[in-house]
Amino acid sequence: MAAAGVAVESPALALLSASAEPDVYDGSGRESVNATPMPSLTPTLSPTPVPTPVPTPAVSGSPIPGMVLPGEAEAPAPAPAPAPPDADADADAGSGSTAALADNFDRSCVFCKISNRYVPEDLLHWDEEFACFRDIRPGAPHHYLVVPRRHIGNCKTLKKEHISIVQTMAAIGKNVLLQKGIADPADVRLGFHWPPFCTVAHLHLHVLAPVSQMGFLSRMIYKANSYWFITHEHLIEKLKALPEDCSGS
Repeated sequence: MAAAGVAVESPALALLSASAEPDVYDGSGRESVNATPMPSLTPTLSPTPVPTPVPTPAVSGSPIPGMVLPGEAEAPAPAPAPAPPDADADADAGSGSTAALADNFDRSCVFCKISNRYVPEDLLHWDEEFACFRDIRPGAPHHYLVVPRRHIGNCKTLKKEHISIVQTMAAIGKNVLLQKGIADPADVRLGFHWPPFCTVAHLHLHVLAPVSQMGFLSRMIYKANSYWFITHEHLIEKLKALPEDCSGS
């Protein structure tokens, strides 16, 4: 039993008193409690690396067409594009044609181009005035076309003065057939399609042989002296009967 008048401190209280830190007086008239400082809430950021600038290569030349930078030589002007070929000049120079042929050359006519060698074609006959080549849609084993090199309309536009042209075209056709081994004149057909049954408005003589080997459709298309096809002999007779300066129409 403890003596009277002596204060006995509880072991728990003594422990609390020993562990408690004394208050600190900061001179402001109040006591402050020494509390544990809070950690800083501001995050620490590592510095972002700055990319090293890449040097821009020097560009030669002016940035704007037609603009010359200081210290640079002016670029030479581009050469002009070559002019398109002139059909008249090619026909005249490449074929040795006369002035009449050049004047009558029609660059929109396929037979003018072929006969004047303006386009590639295997010519069976070629001279200063006429040309002969194969028909692209043959109606007989041997089917050729004889055309004047200067542009002349279809056979309906011919006049008496053109008789010699028709005769020369027929002679050329017969000669080409002889070169191909066709010697029987009775098995040969020479003639013109009468307008409007001609597809190309350039005078052309059809040379077909042997007639005996022509099919039914070809016999009809090239039927002698029909409404649509006339032989060269018949055309010559029609032209002879014309008055001067009149066409075959």
